Amino acid sequence: MEATTKPAYQKELFGHPAGLYILFFTELWERFSYYGMRAILTLYMLAKVSSENPGLGWEEGKALATYGWYTMLVYVVSIPGGIIADKILGQKKSVMIGGWLLVAGHGVLSIEQDWAFFSGLLLIVLGVGMLKPNISTMVGGLYKEGDSRRDKGFSIFYIGINVGAAVAAILVGYIASEYGWHYGFGLAAIGMVLGQLVYIYGQKYLSHVGNKPSLINANDASVSIKEIFQRMLSTKKSLAVLVLLVALSFVIPIQFMDTEVSAYIVFFIFLSVVVGFMMTVYEDLNGKVEKDRFIVLLLSFLIVIVFWGAFEQAGGLLNIYAQQKTDRFLPAFDYTVPAAFFQSLNPTYIIIFGIPVAGFWAWMKSRGKEASSIFKMAIGVIIMGLGFVFMVFATMDYEANGESAIYWLIFAYLLHTIGELSASPVALSFITKLAPLRYGALMMGLYFAATGLGNKVAGIIGESSQAARIEIGLSADQSQLSQFIANEDAEDVFKDNKAFTIETQLYKNSSGEVVFEDVNTGEQINSIFTYQGENSKSELLDRIDPYDASKENQLLTYLKFDYKEGKYNGIIAIDQFQTDLEFKTFTGIVVFTVAFGILVILLLKPLKRLTHGAEEKEIEGLEAEGFEIADDEVK
Repeated sequence: MEATTKPAYQKELFGHPAGLYILFFTELWERFSYYGMRAILTLYMLAKVSSENPGLGWEEGKALATYGWYTMLVYVVSIPGGIIADKILGQKKSVMIGGWLLVAGHGVLSIEQDWAFFSGLLLIVLGVGMLKPNISTMVGGLYKEGDSRRDKGFSIFYIGINVGAAVAAILVGYIASEYGWHYGFGLAAIGMVLGQLVYIYGQKYLSHVGNKPSLINANDASVSIKEIFQRMLSTKKSLAVLVLLVALSFVIPIQFMDTEVSAYIVFFIFLSVVVGFMMTVYEDLNGKVEKDRFIVLLLSFLIVIVFWGAFEQAGGLLNIYAQQKTDRFLPAFDYTVPAAFFQSLNPTYIIIFGIPVAGFWAWMKSRGKEASSIFKMAIGVIIMGLGFVFMVFATMDYEANGESAIYWLIFAYLLHTIGELSASPVALSFITKLAPLRYGALMMGLYFAATGLGNKVAGIIGESSQAARIEIGLSADQSQLSQFIANEDAEDVFKDNKAFTIETQLYKNSSGEVVFEDVNTGEQINSIFTYQGENSKSELLDRIDPYDASKENQLLTYLKFDYKEGKYNGIIAIDQFQTDLEFKTFTGIVVFTVAFGILVILLLKPLKRLTHGAEEKEIEGLEAEGFEIADDEVK
């Protein structure tokens, strides 16, 4: 009798389904491409158009705002991405489509053309939306219900995520720093191609998971978004609230926003619909238990928004701080660390501290101490917020020494990660325990929306931390400027139209006029530029007035010129303005997150009562989506 050969999908490797390792390496390379691009994205937007490594030449505020929109859309698009997989294509085909969209997106970003930037980001948003919410579901599908290996399988999967993220920041950051931003984006594209090749090769090991849903499965017991829309529009109370909020969605941006008015109108309309959904769901719930749990569910969404609103400064504001104000030179190695390298700290810390932190909470629970999901989330927010204390110290160090030490960022990312390991693994798991069964899919989508909103909040915070600049135009020739261009060959600067910066001291003289003196020569250089805009000069006077800028109390100022559209234009960047704003921003994050976390802890007992024992009925373990701790969505 011949021995029967197992089909490929039943084969195992190291005690787990072989398909797990296909998904492991697919996700490793996908996260390599995504985090590699993310590590250099903000820095690329800031790099001067005419610098040695040219970028888009945007101001910090615009770069941070764009980063916020982009990271928000990555998560929001995960909602339709999950629905398409669940109802139409299946997870397996959706992951394949998402992967090729990502290959295209990273590839387009590697093209040195203006049109390629937003086109590439759009493709990446669509690709992540199709891939991310579905690949973890496939991992879960490899194991039968009740299989004790499931949690270990997810742990192996998440190692791939963190390894990919950690290596990406280092390799892509190095290539971008040494050879150019577009080579960095190109390396991210190559990583994604490798991931796709692994996924294509491994299809035979995944033949039984993530397939196109049957008609029965596609029409499950969950309430569809269409049904909720119908109920929302047919209920007078929810319809009235929706109409009011949509009206305000037009009024607020038009009245109070100076830029991106159209984008904010769409954003507020989206939030209005979410509020309408919440009201409709609440009215449809049966009995006190479901309604009480839904209230706690809304609070958990708020915790998610607060957490990611602070945490996601990593790819934006902290990335810029590493680039512009951190002493990254290592004397022992005679090497300056690229700013993007710091993005590898979070996934590296996760690999090191993931098990110890999980063990600590298990130990707390075994001793009968408080270890509920709400408590963990609150503690996580507090610890993460305290990480910004080190950034407060960094701003003080910078003000005193002109640079901040590298260890401030290292310590900040450490506490951010410890907080993340406490809060993030339980967030989605907790939400699934509280959500009414028929609204489970919708609550999953709203979780991603809350995460995306947190990322947009992060962009808004970062944008508000940037001092508004006074625009100027160059009005001097090469002979007049040569003595003021420090550490540069003035002839090469003008021959190649390179960006340059003049370091000055600013003060008001006895006549009340603003004077700029070159720091090297002491000469007044007001004549080399002209103010752009009718009120620029008076605006500058208003801003420096609180600082008592005098001959004895001068303000360090940079005149930053970039060559665009056939001429040199620039900005006046007063260092003290930016330092003060960063100090206030970091301090504000600390105060708000700690106070918010403490408030949640103070409300812990009534909140636990409102859950009506939802957690006590389940055995806690690592949840599929809830332990993706290196990912932007759930980390």
